[in-house]
Amino acid sequence: MQNIRKIAEDLFYVGCSDRRIQLFESAYPVPDGVSYNSYLLKDDKTVLFDTVDKVCSAQFFENVEAALDGRNLDYLVVQHMEPDHAALISEVVRRYPDIKIVCTAKALAMVKQFFDFDADSCVQTVKEGDVLNTGSHELTFVMAPMVHWPEVMVTFDKTTGTLFSADAFGSFGAINGNLFDDEVDWERDYLDEARRYYTNIVGKYGMQVQMLLKKAAGLDIKMICPLHSLIVRKNIGLFVEKYDKWSSYTPEENSVLIAFTSVYGGTENTAEILAGKLADKGVKNIKMFDLSFTHSSKVLAEAFKASHIVLATTTYNAGVFESMEAFIHSLVAHNLQNRKFVLIENGSWAPTCGSQMRVELEKLKGSEFITPPLCIKSALKKDQIAELDNVVITMEKSLNS
Repeated sequence: MQNIRKIAEDLFYVGCSDRRIQLFESAYPVPDGVSYNSYLLKDDKTVLFDTVDKVCSAQFFENVEAALDGRNLDYLVVQHMEPDHAALISEVVRRYPDIKIVCTAKALAMVKQFFDFDADSCVQTVKEGDVLNTGSHELTFVMAPMVHWPEVMVTFDKTTGTLFSADAFGSFGAINGNLFDDEVDWERDYLDEARRYYTNIVGKYGMQVQMLLKKAAGLDIKMICPLHSLIVRKNIGLFVEKYDKWSSYTPEENSVLIAFTSVYGGTENTAEILAGKLADKGVKNIKMFDLSFTHSSKVLAEAFKASHIVLATTTYNAGVFESMEAFIHSLVAHNLQNRKFVLIENGSWAPTCGSQMRVELEKLKGSEFITPPLCIKSALKKDQIAELDNVVITMEKSLNS
């Protein structure tokens, strides 16, 4: 049975949600599932914006057929070639052989990589500023390379002010009946997953996102239709503001993230004592995570949010403990910048991980180490409390400066 949703008089949602998926891109836990969004415009010409993941193929084609209601499909706009949005392109062409695919030249090359049909015969490539008139709608194509693949473009419907934003302004999470952000408490229930989605999927490409935001500033956007999660029409300003901070690597708030790993409890205890002393100084909204138990995608999102990051771990095989090493690799891979760090190292006989962590973190632009590394051997001792107190005083001053 079809499950289509009416967005406007001539625009329909024909996507689907997957609540059985455990790891998005085989990497990121999605306990609330994920949606694959596709939209159908029914003007003088019909336009389908992207397809969906193959897991939803049966539902998707039922939706498209029902929404078309006997009409032919004239255009398929392919904004992003990642298979969670493009897996069904060849099947769309098979079902609607007269269709014209609209995409960038780089997307055309990827179509040929993924599929075997004669793409040249049915593809119309577009570039920055090109326009497709469908009758009463005027669609303008805006290039968005590396947000987050090189072939990406977004589409702006000048007639209605609708931005079809590809993977930008998306989020993890299935669609639970409510289709629009003003039908839920978006900031409370969706912002954290939007942040986790952005930081892990797009976070490396801040400069490219900044370029897209500058282009978007010249558009009169009234509604954003992303390829994942809710359609945005109320929180556009807030979402754009968050994207500006995330993509410029500006902390959202003066706050402290403490990420630790601990084998026998000594490192964890030191982190707990530090957190308590910071709280006693009036520091609020401290976040603590054991990297051996909390997925790094969540901690990475908090790192993009916080201004100050404490990393506490033990030396292991003469190096950095594995889950901490992986997290630091993630920070570097996602290009986090402009953060203030405090490092705590532990080692029963040869603590060396502090200097190794610093070498990696110095790769990040704007990294500042506001205290010397705190070194403990097996467990924090009473004669080190003064040193820990100095760390707290320095962090408090830095947070309030």
